[in-house]
Amino acid sequence: MKALRHIFSLLLPATALVIIPACIEDDFHLSGLWTTIPGGLLICAGLAVMGKTIWMFIRIGKGTLAPWDPTRQMVVSGLYRYVRNPMILGALTVLAGEAILFTSWPIAVWAVAFFIVNTLYFIFSEEPGLEKRFGQAYLEYKKNVPRWIPRWRKRQN
Repeated sequence: MKALRHIFSLLLPATALVIIPACIEDDFHLSGLWTTIPGGLLICAGLAVMGKTIWMFIRIGKGTLAPWDPTRQMVVSGLYRYVRNPMILGALTVLAGEAILFTSWPIAVWAVAFFIVNTLYFIFSEEPGLEKRFGQAYLEYKKNVPRWIPRWRKRQN
């Protein structure tokens, strides 16, 4: 049952990174090494970031990445010391890699829309929810760690 809830939570990234790009791009083609190598590298980097953050949500947060099954513990270590939303940055990196790999303007536009929707979601829903769940600890974390642009010096606990 525990594994099933984690598998079910992967529907979100699968939809954002695979299903929607497949629906909006009708001509997947590689344009050569100039797009294949950087696009592939960005996709790998983004997936690595996402994998690390998902693992942290499971191990440290005792929850999933899905809003319907959130973490029970606040995660502020690892990549979360540098930026509040590394998972979404990882997803954006994957989408950027896909746009470059397939030289796809529709996927690039989807990446921008994905960023805007997530920004609005974080500001109006997720962050107020985290403030309610974790109180002063989250407010302090929010004050010290940027939402999107990583701070290269880690937050001191």
